[in-house]
Amino acid sequence: MSELAGVELPGLPAAGPLYRRAAIGLAPRLGPGRRPDRLPEAGLLVRGVAVDRDHLAAYDRVCGFRLADALPPTYPHVLAFPLALRLMSGPDFPLPLVGLVHVANRITTYRRVDASEPLDLAVRAVDLRPHDRGRQFDVVCTASVGAEVVWCGVSTYLRRERTAAKGARRDSGDRPAAPAPTAMWRVPARVGRDYARVSGDHNPIHTSRIAARLFGFPRPIAHGMWSKARCLAALEGRLPEAYTVDVAFKSPVSLPGTVAFSAAPGRTFGLHDLATRRPHLTATLGPVRQE
Repeated sequence: MSELAGVELPGLPAAGPLYRRAAIGLAPRLGPGRRPDRLPEAGLLVRGVAVDRDHLAAYDRVCGFRLADALPPTYPHVLAFPLALRLMSGPDFPLPLVGLVHVANRITTYRRVDASEPLDLAVRAVDLRPHDRGRQFDVVCTASVGAEVVWCGVSTYLRRERTAAKGARRDSGDRPAAPAPTAMWRVPARVGRDYARVSGDHNPIHTSRIAARLFGFPRPIAHGMWSKARCLAALEGRLPEAYTVDVAFKSPVSLPGTVAFSAAPGRTFGLHDLATRRPHLTATLGPVRQE
């Protein structure tokens, strides 16, 4: 792993103003001029971030983790999220924040991280590339204790664009059969608001029926990272200390709703819709992957 680098900030930014700035940026006369055609070279860095144990406990409750001193594998993503938001909402970012779709997330935990350990958090954006529905890029987040990288997350985002080349779509008949469910979960409407509160991700498609409809969803949808966290919470106690977990977000979970969770010991897990058998997410567990 390379040494942490980037523009160092004195503290984590507040997410609310960043969302407002992103919304203003959609207005033709108020937003920035022509956007650059490449990702910013510099990342962002904040040192010595202390874990608020009350916030950690609230996050654990929302996502289903046991209350403990060890950080859940998805918790550093929440800590680093304001930095990622700041990076993606900047005037030097090639794609507007509003409308980005989180399509995949890979997390590597290198060891158990205790809530008492201050973390240095760094984010950078890499690999802007074409996709058959638009353009994709990755946001790489790392959490370090001193010189040791203890956690890494890679989030893949898609910007849908009408000018994208039309790729061949897989026929719905090719969809593999959904596995037998291990458990069924009722996901209440409040999950969108509760997770927004503990994560800082206040995208209104998760909390507002009107906003969800503007983006083509009949009802608010659950955050993808809540779904991933909820699945990992169901596997708590059965995961190794160090591993990589790779998730593809296939279709949104409408709120409220009921989902089926399935897991193959030590290898894969997923969520699917009970009625349609359509997958919401698919995931693989494996050995540590160096980013």
